[in-house]
Amino acid sequence: RMRLGSGVFASSCLLMEALGVALFLRGFFPVSVRSLSHREVSEDPPAEPAPSGPGMVSNWTKIPPPLFKKVVIVLIDALRDDFVFGSKGKQFMPYTAQIVEKGASYSFIAEAKPPTVTMPRIKALMTGSIPGFIDVIINLNSPALLDDNLIWQAKTSGKRIIFYGDDTWVKLFPKYFVEYDGTTSFFVSDFTEVDNNVTRHLDRVLKREDWDLLILHYLGLDHIGHMTGPNSPLVGPKLSEMDNILKKIHISLISKEEASLPNLLVVCGDHGMSETGSHGGSSEAEVRTPLLFLSSAFEKRSGPLAQPELVQQTDLASTLAVGLGLPIPRNSVGKLIWPVVGGKTMREQLRFVHLNGFQLSRLLQENTPAYEKDPGYEHFKIAEKSHGNWIKLYLEGNNSEILLNLGKKVLKQYLEALKTLSSSLSKQVAQYDVYSMLVGAVIIMEVLLLLLLSIPKALSSRAEFEVPLSPPLFSLLFYLMCLVLCAVHVIVCTSAESLCYFCSLSWLTAVGVMMLISALMCGILSTILKIFENSRLPLKNPVVSSSNWSEIDLLILIGTLVHVLSLGASSFIEEEHQTWYFLINTLCLVLCQELCRNNFLLKEWDPQHSTTVKRHFDCIGKVSESKNIDILAASNSKLGKAVSPAEFLKGSDKWISLASPWIILICCRLLRSLNQTGVQWAHRPDFGHWLTSSEHKSELSFLAAVSLLKVYFLVQRRCSLVSKIAMALGLLGVYSYRAAIGNVVFPWQHDSQDISKGITEARFVYVFVLGIVFTGTKDILKSQVISADSSVKSTGLWEVYSGLVLLAALLFRPHNLPVLVFCLLIQTIMTKYIWRPLNCDATQITIMHYWFGQAFFYFQGNSNGIATVDVSAGFVGLESYVEIPAIFLTAFATYAGPLLWAIHLLCYLSSEDSRNSVAVSHGSFCYALMRSIPVAIYVVLITGLRYHLFIWSVFSPKLLYEGVHVFITTVICLFFTAMDQNHSHKV
Repeated sequence: RMRLGSGVFASSCLLMEALGVALFLRGFFPVSVRSLSHREVSEDPPAEPAPSGPGMVSNWTKIPPPLFKKVVIVLIDALRDDFVFGSKGKQFMPYTAQIVEKGASYSFIAEAKPPTVTMPRIKALMTGSIPGFIDVIINLNSPALLDDNLIWQAKTSGKRIIFYGDDTWVKLFPKYFVEYDGTTSFFVSDFTEVDNNVTRHLDRVLKREDWDLLILHYLGLDHIGHMTGPNSPLVGPKLSEMDNILKKIHISLISKEEASLPNLLVVCGDHGMSETGSHGGSSEAEVRTPLLFLSSAFEKRSGPLAQPELVQQTDLASTLAVGLGLPIPRNSVGKLIWPVVGGKTMREQLRFVHLNGFQLSRLLQENTPAYEKDPGYEHFKIAEKSHGNWIKLYLEGNNSEILLNLGKKVLKQYLEALKTLSSSLSKQVAQYDVYSMLVGAVIIMEVLLLLLLSIPKALSSRAEFEVPLSPPLFSLLFYLMCLVLCAVHVIVCTSAESLCYFCSLSWLTAVGVMMLISALMCGILSTILKIFENSRLPLKNPVVSSSNWSEIDLLILIGTLVHVLSLGASSFIEEEHQTWYFLINTLCLVLCQELCRNNFLLKEWDPQHSTTVKRHFDCIGKVSESKNIDILAASNSKLGKAVSPAEFLKGSDKWISLASPWIILICCRLLRSLNQTGVQWAHRPDFGHWLTSSEHKSELSFLAAVSLLKVYFLVQRRCSLVSKIAMALGLLGVYSYRAAIGNVVFPWQHDSQDISKGITEARFVYVFVLGIVFTGTKDILKSQVISADSSVKSTGLWEVYSGLVLLAALLFRPHNLPVLVFCLLIQTIMTKYIWRPLNCDATQITIMHYWFGQAFFYFQGNSNGIATVDVSAGFVGLESYVEIPAIFLTAFATYAGPLLWAIHLLCYLSSEDSRNSVAVSHGSFCYALMRSIPVAIYVVLITGLRYHLFIWSVFSPKLLYEGVHVFITTVICLFFTAMDQNHSHKV
């Protein structure tokens, strides 16, 4: 038999759970398998519908000729519709606004599907298909696009393509451009050079005639949004810059037009921009972008401009394909944007819509078994038959009004069929790898069940398990389960019609996963059997069975259940921050009640009563030891000490303690006013928006300076002298960095014209962050290896914590620095005036830390939508995009709240080692359990709700957040286990 500590057990469980989550995510977000690669597309285009009657055959079997000679696509990243059609457009883009209102143009609002990030949107624009949600994850590393797409079709037909801009295009379409210059899209602090590198080629290219398609992707507006938001004073000049570029291109295209074919300028955005300047979600500001078509082929507008028509972003691929005389991409779900291609003869118009309808109906046949019953398919077949009748009249030379009216009728039928087919196909974007999902979900549920069954042992006075290395009873069951699971695996993988990720793994890996599932199941059955055996042993003392639950315990249990149940409703997920705000407010009220009871109702402390209770638990401990039964450590850590609240609180401290829950409530209320988050009320003005507006820069500067001073005074109290100096210089560097990039100003600065990237200042801070963390790590290693001195370890942990606080101060935007101050303040208040006076046990303190960590995740301005991820944090101090540091910094900035509360928990429990040697083990186990419960339940819920209307806009982003949180919690618990030196020596 092997003894295993609670912390080691919890970390092991989380590692297995992380494996299950990764497998579930891979199954839930599969790489698209519906689309055929362009290498498989070699079919000839369909002919016109055969006219009815013998001996009549249409001779039009080729793709129609192009409608435009040269096409220029200008994609302005994060261009919202109101930047062109709203007041900003009239003010800062006068030429574009004039062309839209009175010129030869067509204007639309293109609606993008979530996730609204660049790489999936480029795929949607060029393929006409709706990329999977997994493209959010691989957005940082875009692989070559193999689906049939417009660029490949143009290259195959001999068209010469030039590209300048976001290098995502170069990764998606390698070797397709005759000339290109890629700029990195992830270095978001660059507003000017990233666009100048595109524009510098423009004059030279516009004079040349050796190209057919020119694509320009401008990133500056998106970078401004990420750094300063859509209401920044930098947005106006950037829009004016884009307007001048569009004017230059448009005039050049018109001047070089020939009589035979006109040129076309397309202006679009890949996604919009939220009110915080980010994107990724499904709000109207993020999904609506302008789509402009400018060409002399269009009629000039005479009347006033009406509200632009709403089209889908996927409609562009089929429209441009027809405009360039190319086959429509095979996997496109878009329909033709009719006014752009509608100015031709009736036969050409009907040919265009027939090609689009044929392509959509074929796509429907490949993906829907009962496609013949689909309304869109039925409408298309009716229109195709009417089209044949029209061709018969046309070939007979009939030029009467009947031919024209019949043509209009057929065209209307086709357009209705296209609309229905496109809508039907757009709903079929989810093709789940259910087998991989089920394997992952089984592992997650088994881990949760094992954690729940292990609570009595894990939270016992010894906090350890006796793990049998070779259980004779379950050895046969283990092998039988392995054989059965392997047989199921073979059957599923040999009969699966679609690609399954788990089946694509090597047999060794698959068998390893099956053995893990079998071992977990045997462990669960073994634990249940032991609990059943222990329950049959009579206890001599009945006190154990009559344990009293405090109000805090009841709140923790009910709150956890309420939160888990709320995950089944989309509205509660969108507004999850309200759940956590409610729970921590209720927790403060319950703590206030406990403090009042301890200070007033239990004023007369009865030592004799305490001794009697202690004698009861000592007796129970002896009984349990003789029968191998563990008692929860709450009994030993709370009542065994018999400490009066008066020992902690003397004089004025008593009244501060009573006031502390109310102080925390006030802090939380102020934090709620700082950042509006969620969906329903995210548009409402908050204090953060007021601070970040350009006219309040002096107020923001004052608040940032005061906040950094408060951070220093709250953190430095337990640091060494060297770390105190490093912390002071680091926080000064933080302010200098924000002043360098123009967020705040020094008192002696009169303007903020001299704006830099702040690379030197940020790296100056990084030096002190690493120095403080290194000092703390040195002390921890000293306490672990040389001398088991708990005070040295506590100091080391606090210095590591201080270094992380300094890093958070650097990465937080200036208006969010009060979040860091209140985080430290609440931790200080609860440590001194709540947890110690109430003599809370490690379990309660851990769960309180977890709750406050979750609340501070939302206090930062985060939500369950991808749009609130602050991408700019990943590029602080970097000259160019470096993948690993950028991912680490972005993840740390996003999860700073939960991380800082988790590390503070470790600091606090380590300082309590002298009074409770298993506190860290209990904390690690409870933290793992609190993370496992919502993840396991949510995985089950989302499996059942995978065809829900809001699966991609609400449930999927939440699943990504939960998955990342599991991986972070696994790292935290491994760190807990490494720090639990006392208990590991004891075991």
